[in-house]
Amino acid sequence: MRVVESVLLGAWAAFWIYWLVAAARAKRGRIAWSRELRLRVALAVVVLLLLRVGVFRHGDPHTRPWREAVGLVLVAAGLGFAVWARRHIGRNWGAPMSQKDDPELVTSGPYGLVRHPIYTGILTGLVGTAVALSWTWLVVAVLAGAYFVYAATVEERNMTERFPDAYPAYRARTKMLVPFVF
Repeated sequence: MRVVESVLLGAWAAFWIYWLVAAARAKRGRIAWSRELRLRVALAVVVLLLLRVGVFRHGDPHTRPWREAVGLVLVAAGLGFAVWARRHIGRNWGAPMSQKDDPELVTSGPYGLVRHPIYTGILTGLVGTAVALSWTWLVVAVLAGAYFVYAATVEERNMTERFPDAYPAYRARTKMLVPFVF
């Protein structure tokens, strides 16, 4: 295993371990499992099929050092942004498309830049992984991006119902995933 692969593996492992530990402190909530579970299972099946055919087996051994460096910076920036957003939202955080029992509308910090900064951070990390290792990792980024756009759309519908006065104004002044763009 090359050094860049080890660093990326360590970064993603640390991120997901943090994520699981932090999830235990979130407020109670509920999620509509029927529809979302089908989508998650379908995505998992696609990823497993891609893994089975070996799409992600090895990085490009001829990756240039500048690409590895740019990719590592993107991964660090993306995962750091997601952690900042997770810490900033605090106990209001929940699994995608979940609804908290006593929600608060958080619009400061990273949420002042985009409405879904955790998704933005994870997607940036996935793009960084593709840049550093192999362009085939963009398949994962595209699949995750499609899922995140769907999840964000469902979440925004729920937030509009919960905060009918405040959320539309917040939505009008911030972008969904990419600051100033989308």
